[in-house]
Amino acid sequence: MIVAGFGFSSSATLASLRTVLELAAEGQNVNALATVADKAGHAAIAALADATGLPVHFVPADDLAEQRTLTCSPRSRATYGTGSVAESSALAAAGHGARLISPRQISDDRLATCAVAIGGHS
Repeated sequence: MIVAGFGFSSSATLASLRTVLELAAEGQNVNALATVADKAGHAAIAALADATGLPVHFVPADDLAEQRTLTCSPRSRATYGTGSVAESSALAAAGHGARLISPRQISDDRLATCAVAIGGHS
C-alpha cells in the first residue's frame, strides 16, 4: 500500500493539500491518505478525500512519535513528538516495515506538508 501523509495548519485549503500531494506523489499510485487524528473533521482533508476518492487514515498522535522521520520541523516535534507529521502519518498508516519513498514536501503557501510511504509488505 502507498500512503500519502499530511501535516497541515488549521488554515490550509483543499488547494494547499492538492498541490503538495502532487509534489510528493509524482509518479506514485497512492492508495490512501493519512494525517494525525486531531485533524479529523477538517474541511480540507475531507474535500481532498472526496476529490481523490481515497480513504483517510487518522493516526493517533501517540503513534506518530514511534516513527523515524527524515526531516524535522521544530513545531511538529514540540506538538506531536515527531520530526514530521506528514512523514509519520504516512509511515504509520502504511504499516509495519513501511519506508518513505518521498520525504516531506511543503506547499507553496506553507500551510501543508505531504510525504509518501510504501508498506513493507507491498
